[in-house]
Amino acid sequence: MRANRVDVITMGCSKNLVDSELLMKQLDANGFECVHDSDNPEGDIVVVNTCGFIADAKMESIETILRLAEAKKEGRIKRLYVMGCLSQRNRPELEKEIPEVDKYYGKFDYKQLLVDLGKAEIPSCSGMRLITTPPHYAYLKISEGCDRHCAYCAIPVITGRHVSRPQEDILQEVRRLVAQGVHEFQVIAQELTYYGVDIDGQRQIAQLISRMADIPGVEWIRLHYAYPAQFPYDLLEVMREKPNVCRYLDIALQHVSDHVLQDMRRHFTRQQTVDLIRTLRERVPGIHIRTTLMVGYPGETDEDFEELLEFVKWARFERMGAFAYSEEEDTYSAAHFPDNVPEEVKMERLDRLMALQQQISEEIEAEKIGKTLKVVVDRLEGDYYVARSEFSSPEVDPEVLISAGEGTLQVGRFYEALVYDATEFDVYASVLNKEAHT
Repeated sequence: MRANRVDVITMGCSKNLVDSELLMKQLDANGFECVHDSDNPEGDIVVVNTCGFIADAKMESIETILRLAEAKKEGRIKRLYVMGCLSQRNRPELEKEIPEVDKYYGKFDYKQLLVDLGKAEIPSCSGMRLITTPPHYAYLKISEGCDRHCAYCAIPVITGRHVSRPQEDILQEVRRLVAQGVHEFQVIAQELTYYGVDIDGQRQIAQLISRMADIPGVEWIRLHYAYPAQFPYDLLEVMREKPNVCRYLDIALQHVSDHVLQDMRRHFTRQQTVDLIRTLRERVPGIHIRTTLMVGYPGETDEDFEELLEFVKWARFERMGAFAYSEEEDTYSAAHFPDNVPEEVKMERLDRLMALQQQISEEIEAEKIGKTLKVVVDRLEGDYYVARSEFSSPEVDPEVLISAGEGTLQVGRFYEALVYDATEFDVYASVLNKEAHT
């Protein structure tokens, strides 16, 4: 057992990861040795940052806590703490069911852990993070919470109302991270396009991204988790005009059937969805759209699902994820709609939808053959350097594979690469300029 070591394990989304990094910076500044997502958690302290979004994520968090509680019983770790969304939502039940945990914290009071460890928050490190991603990119959280009340979603129950960070705080963080060697920013929020409304009633996301793009050293900005209703179209002008704002937008659409969208309380229609996608593609030529869709929502008929399939064939999303509906406590859906689509039907629909998307993805990636892409190298893995273009977010999107036999490349540097082959998941490319550039 290693004294003074803290193993932090992050479950769930990149927004949770930012919280872990904030905590780790404070722990590091207080003299602790911090390790993130260790394969073999051990030592004085283990902290689990949990996810509470959907059933599978909650179960994974619970299984992790139980595994570590057993390790504590066996003496392999000394103290176990739990924080994050699941703990925020279900603290009383967790305290009763898994009492081996020394203390539970929610999503917003986790810095109390410092006090409980006999330490204190260090003001000079406020807002600073111990980056756990590869050092050339970072996630940038610009707000917390959500004012939407989609029928199936428990996020507002967990996070509360939307709160935007002040622009100057965000820009200061970007400058600080650039000075540390970060050149690529994944901008994240529960609802990115709502940014600023709670400050002065105006959507300020276009202004924020434009100001970020003007900071020297910012090479790429990628936008995640937009909402379709009241979409701020001035953001598209920034994407088109600023070369370091990636032609990439992550916007969850969930469904396209009007009656399903109405039951979901999405406040958006099929026609509005079609119009939005057309506008995105017209105003930002070459844009890659990532979306998330849901199957098996209560009341979804075979006709609704076939409509969704036809929509996906038309939209040809460059990136798409999907999941089956699971009932979440304290949501409008759980209170008002019986979960009446059989599980086997949900899974069959999910399989068909993802098979269609795999075919579309294969065709779209094949269209890149013969094209030159600007790529950043993330790592060396086996016989290949693994890189990404502006059209791919880390860990979730297709990658660019460059043979290590071509010569030594620098991780975290940008190159021009010519694509010569493709699969539905990755493209293969050769570097045109062996000299890295930023």
